[in-house]
Amino acid sequence: MSEIKNLQPECIWKNFHALTQVPRPSGHLEKVQQFLLDFAARVGVEAFKDSGNNIVMRKPATPGYENRKTVLLQAHMDMVPQKSPESTHNFETDPIETYIDGDWVKARGTTLGADDGIGVAAIMAVMEATDLKHGPVEALITADEETGMYGANDLPEGELNSDILMNLDSETWGKFVIGSAGGIDVTATLDYKETETDPDDAAVRVTLKGLRGGHSGLEIHEGRGNANKLMVRFVREAIEQCEARLASWHGGNMRNAIPFKAEVVLTLPKENVEALKELVADWLADFADEYKTIESGIEFFAEEVATPATEVPVAIQDNLIDAIYACHNGVIRMIPVYPDVVETSSNLAIIDIEAGKAAIKILARSSREDMKDYVVKTLESCFNMAGMKVETSGSYGGWDPNPDSEILNLLKKIYKEQNGEEGIVQVDHAGLECSVILGKYPNLDVVSLGPTLRSPHTTTERCLIPTVEPFWRLLTQALEEVAEK
Repeated sequence: MSEIKNLQPECIWKNFHALTQVPRPSGHLEKVQQFLLDFAARVGVEAFKDSGNNIVMRKPATPGYENRKTVLLQAHMDMVPQKSPESTHNFETDPIETYIDGDWVKARGTTLGADDGIGVAAIMAVMEATDLKHGPVEALITADEETGMYGANDLPEGELNSDILMNLDSETWGKFVIGSAGGIDVTATLDYKETETDPDDAAVRVTLKGLRGGHSGLEIHEGRGNANKLMVRFVREAIEQCEARLASWHGGNMRNAIPFKAEVVLTLPKENVEALKELVADWLADFADEYKTIESGIEFFAEEVATPATEVPVAIQDNLIDAIYACHNGVIRMIPVYPDVVETSSNLAIIDIEAGKAAIKILARSSREDMKDYVVKTLESCFNMAGMKVETSGSYGGWDPNPDSEILNLLKKIYKEQNGEEGIVQVDHAGLECSVILGKYPNLDVVSLGPTLRSPHTTTERCLIPTVEPFWRLLTQALEEVAEK
């Protein structure tokens, strides 16, 4: 695992390796918070944990640069805890096992945590460096970005003193992000009284897995399979054709990840089990054909299991299946003035139905508040018709682009000098904390950048090694050339 410490620039990779040894899944950040505070004490910079559980660091200006604008470097400390079905990794206790595969750094059987560990590692490199020239630098390393931007939302006003915000959570080298979508979590719930299963019925567990999954902002437009939406097509036909009944459903586990696995338990007359297995085979063939240029590893299979004592009542079952079938998933609209960028989408992320409780969670995103409201009302209408209670949480606004940004123009100038080509300016559909931070510090001049990552939030997450060194060169020269106040 330690071989990544030998990559260049060493100052970033050694810090990223150190981060991989510290458990930091969303919701369990005590160890990484202490790690960051210990690091700051060791390298001699001011640091503290604020009331939002964020870590703030401050480094004074290099002598002679005291009159430069103050730069805030920002990243998030948590990582998405996804692992392959065969992995025994415990994200709360075990280090991430990294390895080099050609030009990529990857992890064995888990997410890599380069989202946003590479950003944190770059901040650490700046904080400990003794050979850089820069004005005053602040760092904001936020908590629980992946589960709702809680750290950014709880950021105290008046805590930061910066003029410029450079967010280090973008994932394509050479592209500068100057706007992003807002988002909101929509949760539909229903309590129901279970009914007894016919003791003569059999039970079958049907599993769909092997989908690519992915980031529900960055990769929602690629048409990847959503395990919950594929599963509902099969379940509805199993009910119609095989007299099946729904006992339980578990699909997806992260609000901002496209679900790559779903599992249901169905009960049915014993004489219909073979017909159901044939139906599974038929749907596997259909799914493979539908997604033959997008998904290559789809697995769909049935296993007989012990018959559960209870199941979902027929009326409740049918209403839930209808709602899941009708629930919008995927892209709704592209941005009219940026036709290559998704404006509005929804991700049917998590379904849990069992033991008298049903919960369905969707993350809706949009660059426009009116369209975000439209999506919410669309989802409310869908699930209200099924008798479910619909609640929203974790709302954050979009980040309006400023193409005349001073820090953007500086980065573009340096990028062209260093790389001999123009950088690309874009708006992202993925949510970034910039919008939340701007809501509290509206005078910040903001841009987001980073090296190239691919498939964050999945077990194929990877970081492109040759992009990290030029990212570091750009970042450090920009710190040196930041304008005077």
